[in-house]
Amino acid sequence: MDYVSALLPPTVMAVFFTALIVTIVKTQGGDKKAKEDAAVDYALRQAEQTRRSAAVRDDSA
Repeated sequence: MDYVSALLPPTVMAVFFTALIVTIVKTQGGDKKAKEDAAVDYALRQAEQTRRSAAVRDDSA
């Protein structure tokens, strides 16, 4: 029975790791991808506007 207790933790970890990978792969693309891309585009646009307004303030000072 020692071999069962020795193999159980790595087996459980392998199952959970596989489930994690499957979940990550399934959530990529599709309707979720457009939502994620829109959020990233918005964040980049905000960062660019902040950078530009800071540069204009520095130039006018």
